[in-house]
Amino acid sequence: MEIQGRVKDLTEKYGAENMVVIIGGAEAEAAGLAAETVTAGDPTYAGPLAGVVLGLRVYHAVEEEFKNEVDPEVYDEQIGMMEMVLDVDEISKEVSTMRNEYSQYKD
Repeated sequence: MEIQGRVKDLTEKYGAENMVVIIGGAEAEAAGLAAETVTAGDPTYAGPLAGVVLGLRVYHAVEEEFKNEVDPEVYDEQIGMMEMVLDVDEISKEVSTMRNEYSQYKD
């Protein structure tokens, strides 16, 4: 709930067009839920983003779009090991589905 409030406040301060959310949930379903929350609003109607459509750009840290923007050495050091244990394809599918359906800002 606290993170939802911070995302909402930062979006109001800097503008949705200037925001990119990077998530790192280990499960595809959790990553999809987080992506849906910052794009279409909190589907559980429990937090500050309940009913709030921000339409933000959202990526998971293991998605190629994010990986391609990061120094390869830093990525390998910080995230590389996780790629071996996470279902990267399923996570990417969940997050990109939410991004493609609800994000108002396309790269």
